[in-house]
Amino acid sequence: MMDSQSKADPLDRSLKREKKKETEMDVKKILLFGLLIVPVFTSQCFNESQLEEAADRKLRRHYQQPLTLSTTKSPTEPACPVELYRNYPPMDLNGRSLSPWRQVIRTNTAFFPSTYYEAECLCSGCILIENSPDAEKRLVMSDAYNSVPIKTSRMFLKKELCKDKQTYSLTTVHVDVAVGCHCARPNLVQ
Repeated sequence: MMDSQSKADPLDRSLKREKKKETEMDVKKILLFGLLIVPVFTSQCFNESQLEEAADRKLRRHYQQPLTLSTTKSPTEPACPVELYRNYPPMDLNGRSLSPWRQVIRTNTAFFPSTYYEAECLCSGCILIENSPDAEKRLVMSDAYNSVPIKTSRMFLKKELCKDKQTYSLTTVHVDVAVGCHCARPNLVQ
């Protein structure tokens, strides 16, 4: 009789441990579900007049914004500035680069900030300096290399309509934005 009881005790203990693990897993699942669903029901909705102020507050806490954007208009079509290099050496990095770029203003009214800068490559290839036989340096645009945008993830607040169809909530989104261009070998692997 003693042997059958000693065999049952480890079995009972094992069953109890399994039951305890299942209970812990259920509690963890409930907590995880609560963490995921609570923000949905607690997201704040704003009317049109409150929306911009709320977005400004959130952006100041999470992402430093430029004070003002330049309103200078760029030409509609980018042009590779090889001739400018010969006559007027540029001072800014975006102009001195072998893969020059310009800053263009982008607008997306569904985002806060709704207006931001993005880099646009001016050349399809890269500007190279060639030594010619007469000891003069020549600037040429070479398609042996590619001008490729350098992108970074930037945080925006996206305006989304609430269930009442009259107010809006703000959702954080990350968008890849070009901040410059660089010269690279062509990507031959597709």
